[in-house]
Amino acid sequence: MNEKAMVVDALMGINGELRTFEDYITQTENPQLKQTLKQFRNECEMSQEKLYQTARQHSYYVPAAMATQQEIDHVKSVLSQPSMQ
Repeated sequence: MNEKAMVVDALMGINGELRTFEDYITQTENPQLKQTLKQFRNECEMSQEKLYQTARQHSYYVPAAMATQQEIDHVKSVLSQPSMQ
């Protein structure tokens, strides 16, 4: 496995962990556990950011183009509409 594949694989793994932490945080009622999970999530986010910066520097990851103001406004309007139930 080459370096690029390892970095991209690690990024995908960390992103999955972040989603899992978010699920656990929203589902727990214990304030102490919730705070501990938030601390773990924050540490995970810092690791993800460092790895992301490394991937960008080596061109292992190229982010999507920035959204235009028109695209941002469209998403805002869609998300602000009442949901149908």
